[in-house]
Amino acid sequence: MLALTASAVVGAGAPSAPSPTGPGADAPSTRVPGGGFASLWNGTAGVTPGTSLADIRTIVGADTSTTTALDGTGIGIAMIDTGVVPVAGLPAGRLVNGPDLSFESQATNLRWHDTYGHGTHLAGILIGDDPTTGARGLAPKAKLTSVKVGTANGAVDVSQIIAAVDWVVAHRDHDPTHPIRVLNLAYGSAGNPAFWTDPLHFAVEKAWQAGIVVVAAAGNDGTGFGRLDNPASNPYVIAVGASLTKGTLSTTDDELAPFTNLANSGKQVDLLAPGQSVLSLRNPGSNVDNLFPGARVGTTLFRGTGTSQAVAVTAATAALLLQAKPWLTPDQVKQLLVGSTTFLPTGVGANLGLGSINLHAALTYQPAWQPQQWTPSNGTGPIDASRGTSRVVRNGVALQGEQSIFGPFTSATWAGQAAAGTAWNGGVWLGHRMAADGWTGSSWASRTWGGATWTSPSWDGSPSWADPGWSSHFWSTGAWAPGDWGSHFWSTDHWASACWC
Repeated sequence: MLALTASAVVGAGAPSAPSPTGPGADAPSTRVPGGGFASLWNGTAGVTPGTSLADIRTIVGADTSTTTALDGTGIGIAMIDTGVVPVAGLPAGRLVNGPDLSFESQATNLRWHDTYGHGTHLAGILIGDDPTTGARGLAPKAKLTSVKVGTANGAVDVSQIIAAVDWVVAHRDHDPTHPIRVLNLAYGSAGNPAFWTDPLHFAVEKAWQAGIVVVAAAGNDGTGFGRLDNPASNPYVIAVGASLTKGTLSTTDDELAPFTNLANSGKQVDLLAPGQSVLSLRNPGSNVDNLFPGARVGTTLFRGTGTSQAVAVTAATAALLLQAKPWLTPDQVKQLLVGSTTFLPTGVGANLGLGSINLHAALTYQPAWQPQQWTPSNGTGPIDASRGTSRVVRNGVALQGEQSIFGPFTSATWAGQAAAGTAWNGGVWLGHRMAADGWTGSSWASRTWGGATWTSPSWDGSPSWADPGWSSHFWSTGAWAPGDWGSHFWSTDHWASACWC
């Protein structure tokens, strides 16, 4: 789970819900950096041997006689995350670098690159294709479009996430042979606004209405947290929690992972997927690789635990389902995947009727189709409510109020443009230059959207966005060179899995 959250969460005090899933007010709650389970962040304690991607394919029913041939061919997946790096096991021909919307985009040597390590790990689960190392993802022939928004320490604002979702919707057909049908969102905001006015909810609903299955992480604050993270709390999207597989291929002993967020009211987790000690691609020299060397397995693999990993498993499974049944709408994909889960046998998850994703069962499940009819968001609420306590800080100045990273943000104006598909014009979002105007970039990927210099002022009054990242770092021989942050200091809470263990 990539957490945009800071140290405290205060409920928004929503009015009575106009739909069955409207959230109520939450009491203030303390939130621990790194997803709420700081004691797990040592990379060694409580480690299982690791769950291989081959095992996960078996666990989710993707290697039966009717599913084993499915590999994601013809399906595009978008991943809004921390970028990717060209490690062995990520086929360049299957990877597209969309625009880098992160603060690190202003350091040309970091553009598109995953300095954190999270995006690369999830990309391996999605499209990894290196059987010799065990890093063969669930949908290795899908096309992955990576939109980088997070830096090496996770700094990102909700406005950048919204811009990224807008871009994915506007460019979902950029590859007609692999149109984007699935959006992987492994992060969560501390904001807890009413979903029927929230801009972030509006953004993901526009993706859903455009035919994109949005898969979002429930959060890693624990089963007692009381609510799902935003946007998993949106009633339309698929909210994913993590299951503990206990090192077996059978789901008969699976349990709900105790770090998964549950809701006391409103939207609940829709389904579970394996999320414990998942073995996927290592990003040598990245932030998490340096901080948690105990999570390394050999030279190419890395253990990751959290709802982030569960989301990637679910997004890849959705891609396989769409390959088999390309006519399905997002509502139908959700109904098939949720309705065909294998119920947990014991524990809290069993009491709630939660189940583990099962592709084999989904392919044969025949429900009475029922389109979702929730109250849609109008997107006109304050963006600061979406942000909650998730604040990026530049040179000691926190971003707050009705502001994007470039200046004033008017929700109603943006919502009208997002609905009309005009929020992006080339590489300009809401009048601010964020990237080049097209596929002009050059990188290791099969196709890359060009970068651009940001000329708009930043919120802290600095005259330039120049060099806001790890200026002395570069990707050359498979590891990040030693170096420190540049002249600007960024801070935020961690973008994090529950643990790298």
